[in-house]
Amino acid sequence: MARHSKNNTSNSVFSYAEYKKLDYGTKRQRLGKDSMKDRLGCALCLQRARDPVACSQGHLYCKECVYTDLLEQKKEIKRQQAKLEAMAKEEEAEKERVRAAARERVLKDFETRQLGLGASQRARAAGAEDKAGSDVTRGTKRKFDFDKDEADTLAREAEEAALKQIEAEQAEARKAKLPDFWLPSLTPEALPGPLKDIKLQTLCHCSKPAHPLSMKSLVPVKFAFNTSSGQSSSSSTTPSANNDATEAICPSCKKGLTNTAIAYLIRSCSHVLCKTCTEDLVKPNGQCCVCDAKAKSKDIVELAREGTGFAAGGIAEASKAGVSFQG
Repeated sequence: MARHSKNNTSNSVFSYAEYKKLDYGTKRQRLGKDSMKDRLGCALCLQRARDPVACSQGHLYCKECVYTDLLEQKKEIKRQQAKLEAMAKEEEAEKERVRAAARERVLKDFETRQLGLGASQRARAAGAEDKAGSDVTRGTKRKFDFDKDEADTLAREAEEAALKQIEAEQAEARKAKLPDFWLPSLTPEALPGPLKDIKLQTLCHCSKPAHPLSMKSLVPVKFAFNTSSGQSSSSSTTPSANNDATEAICPSCKKGLTNTAIAYLIRSCSHVLCKTCTEDLVKPNGQCCVCDAKAKSKDIVELAREGTGFAAGGIAEASKAGVSFQG
């Protein structure tokens, strides 16, 4: 009879206790409210955004942070472009080396065949002389018609055949060095493909998958805050230096813009409104309800929010992919 619970080792799958003891596979962790970024937080430095700007997908950044990140990405793109150019030169040099090897093999085979043909002709001539005697007349010299186009075609076909033979020999040589036969990239028939034209550009990594990001696509954001007198004030800078607990509000209905509320950014005027005001006032009229600026449907962007810690309030779980068993 097999043992039970965590002492059972005869099953084909892991028990819960065995799985917890192993350090492999994907790990998941529930996130609480303290793990969520604030509505006014920068996606890079995680602090209150200073001179906040937003991308086309509604991710909030400090102006200084996002400019620094874009400059670093451009430097990395230049380094990657230099590597791609070096790889392209190496690929072209390898192709030229293979073509030279194929051409050399064609010439060698031609010389070998010519030597073999001359030897066979001399052997046949000697046998004929022994058989027929000394009264054998010498043959007349035939005229050779040289066609340059036909010669180029034959040379090209010979080089292509030599290239195929070289590739077959390389595939045969890789069979002895094949560590994992189930990987398609390591099979004997797999050849290194041509270098693809990779388009390098600056990206916003807050979304999955990442989307293109440029300085021109950034839009300044004006949040409205409650003042000490009870009136609201709109500003493009968050009052992080004076009071970190200051909450942003909708300038139209004075509703607090927390992680539980959905907020929209009007790109034409940079005002941030709640969902109710946007749906009832901005979209039907086609203009901002604060400054009467024109607002088309493409100018209304939902600001991204991380969540509240509840399952239906955004990202409530984080996962980390680990390494599984490998043979």
